[in-house]
This record gives sequence, structure tokens and C-alpha cells, in this order.
Amino acid sequence: MFYKDSHEVYRVPELDELPWLVHGFGTRRAEAPANLTTLKQVHSSRCVFAGGRTGVLGEGDALLENTPGSAIAVKTADCIPILLVDRGHRAVAAVHAGWRGTVAEIVRHAVEHMRREFGSEPPDLDAAIGPGIGPCCYEVGQDVARHFPQSRLEGGRDSRAHVDLAAANRQQLLASGLDGARIYTASLCTMCLPQEFHSYRRDKQDAGRMFSFAGLRHPGE
Repeated sequence: MFYKDSHEVYRVPELDELPWLVHGFGTRRAEAPANLTTLKQVHSSRCVFAGGRTGVLGEGDALLENTPGSAIAVKTADCIPILLVDRGHRAVAAVHAGWRGTVAEIVRHAVEHMRREFGSEPPDLDAAIGPGIGPCCYEVGQDVARHFPQSRLEGGRDSRAHVDLAAANRQQLLASGLDGARIYTASLCTMCLPQEFHSYRRDKQDAGRMFSFAGLRHPGE
């Protein structure tokens, strides 16, 4: 069960056990931590190793990091943010998964990149799936629904479907070899909770963005 701290950031109790880790899923009232490393997100399967660099590191939708004193982040306003944590190798990833990124299996690519970069084994990873638009509100046309066989169909001449992006990404994590008991899901819908979250589908061009971040503390902090 995620909880909200005094800084208006949602956190995962199981990840709070790691004194070297900083992590969180920001709300609309949260301030972004200083010196975050980000990407120009393009709804792709591209993963980038930050390596202690700061700023915007080009295009992509997943960042990986293992440098003490560094933090990485993705920005969302309905898409699904996912944080991956390797306790043993002290490495993290931040993933941005909209419907296109989910179809491109961005989270699976991030798991594979963590294996290559850090030696992370999927059963040893923790994954936190943060707030995003839920199946209650994510109604799509058949052009999108056809990519999600488990989507809930609605009747009518122009049939629509409700897609569960969080569940689709959880399934990809399981298929990648993660332990289901170490996959934590917020189950918070950004469109349903306007006081808590930005939502592009609800607010269109007026929508802001939330930061979801993970990083490593400096030794001794």
C-alpha cells in the first residue's frame, strides 16, 4: 500500500527499508527534487544509462542509474510511471509507459538493460507502479484496444474499450521474471482524483506534469 508523505509525495513502505534509496511519486502539489536527470519522452522503448550525468539526456522513456548522489525521473500526467530497484547492486530505473510505450514493452526493455548494465537479475528486482489513468477512465477506440487483448469492451455502434495500463505493465514485469510479491501497485487513478494529480485526458493543454523519481544517496547521508 502506497502512502503520502508530508511533502505530498507517494512512497512505497517496502522501499523505505533501503537507507541508500530515495524514491517517490509526486502529486500536483509536490515540488520536484533538485538536480533531477530526465529525458525528452517520446513513447518509445529506448532506455538511457544516466551514469551520473544531469539535465535532459536526449530522447527515451527509461533512465537507469547507479551513481551515488544522483537521481533520475520521468514526468507523467496519465501515463504510468514505474520505478525499478535492485537492492543488491544498488541500481535504479525510472520508466514512462503510456499506451505506445506499453505496446513497445518499455518496462521489459528496462529490465533487460538493468541486467546488462548492472548484472541485475529479474527475481531480485523490486518494481513500483505509480499513479496513472485507471481502467475506470481510460476509454479508447479499437485502434488502441486491439493492442490490449484483455481490455474491457463496451457495447454500441462505435464500440469502445477500457484499458488497464498498470495491469499490462505488471504482466510484462511478471513475464520478464520478476516476483509478483515484489511488484507494488498504487491503484490510484490520475483522472479520478483532480485534487491529487494532473491528468492530460481531463485537463488537456492545461495539465501539468508529476515527477516520479528514484536515486541513490551520497554515502553517509
